[in-house]
Amino acid sequence: MGKKTPQAIRGTQDIFGAEAEAFAFVVETFERVRKLYRFRRAEMPVFEKTEVFARSLGETTDVVSKEMYSFDDRGGESLTLRPEFTAGIARAFLTNGWQQHAPLKLATHGPLFRYERPQKGRYRQFHQIDAEIIGAAEPQADVELLAMADHLLKELGIRDVTLHLNTLGDGESREAWRAALVEYFRAVKDQLSEDSQERLEKNPLRILDSKDRRDQPFLPDAPKIDDFLSDEAREFFAAVTSGLDAAGVKWKRADALVRGLDYYRHTAFEFIPDEGSASADALGSQSTVLGGGRYDGLIENLGGPATPAVGWAAGIERLAMLVGERAEPAAAAIIVVEDNSQAALRQGMEALTALRNHNLPAEMIATGSPRKRRDKAVKKGAASIITFHETGHGISGDEDIDPAIFEALPFLR
Repeated sequence: MGKKTPQAIRGTQDIFGAEAEAFAFVVETFERVRKLYRFRRAEMPVFEKTEVFARSLGETTDVVSKEMYSFDDRGGESLTLRPEFTAGIARAFLTNGWQQHAPLKLATHGPLFRYERPQKGRYRQFHQIDAEIIGAAEPQADVELLAMADHLLKELGIRDVTLHLNTLGDGESREAWRAALVEYFRAVKDQLSEDSQERLEKNPLRILDSKDRRDQPFLPDAPKIDDFLSDEAREFFAAVTSGLDAAGVKWKRADALVRGLDYYRHTAFEFIPDEGSASADALGSQSTVLGGGRYDGLIENLGGPATPAVGWAAGIERLAMLVGERAEPAAAAIIVVEDNSQAALRQGMEALTALRNHNLPAEMIATGSPRKRRDKAVKKGAASIITFHETGHGISGDEDIDPAIFEALPFLR
């Protein structure tokens, strides 16, 4: 009896073909755009000490209490596979002395891990692109990040989404709003969902995010942040919206959009598919395409000095779903060695190397039935087919053969 083949772990995925091309297109576009905006590339470990995430995300959050992949290593230290990027970036900023580069614009991408119920567009190992500006307290940093995000989505061809924008105020404003929310929801506590009852004392802002039908009747009349904003917070938000208008970024106010963790301040935002759009149909219930906010209190939570920061992240899988499957690009030329002579094979290899050295995507067919080799090349859809045989060579393809081919292989002229 043959051995049973192990299956992929639930919530993971193998990406290939047109889906892999869409995934790569998202990453390549992100890399191109982040260079336009002068964001520096950074790489952090896939796992960190568990306290990095517990102290930054908060012990009571769902991510820390229910979703993290944590384990003890052989030295007895608790380690965690990263569930998000920001905490690790903040840790690296402190431990590597990156403060000397502040304000520091960073970008990264890679795999993240959360133990949650897999569903459409959500996996236990997933991938994100991430951009952060650390050490900049000015509203212009928020504008820069949002302009970059808007530019990226347009470059990906995703135009049926809208920036939803809110302010959480400064620390004083947020605390006053939080107290008012506690008082308001406490009066109807028995009618709230179990999750919202639990959040009431720990994280009342998260109740505003609730999709539970039991909570919905109480959300429209809940206290609004605008009633508690200080003059400074109001001016900050006005500067952000003015900057977005100047940058040509369309936005709409979403006064119920929140970030539950205490270290978030001022700007909070999400790019959300327009109702009835193709993007909304593609993503289903997972409606946020890209999201983030200003987290001026996070660095302090990790033992550093007060350091303003703002950032966003987006799931590569979700963006790839919106991009749609992409065909693998055709070769500029395919070399066909039509017989098994050593001379033809050598000439073919030399030509293949020359094409690639001229940045022309190319491959060679030199195995299988000699009669069918050219047929294989035709099926691959190359723009040009270059043949070699014992007595000579030739080229065929589009009427306008790429001149770069003749530059690489002048003997074909």
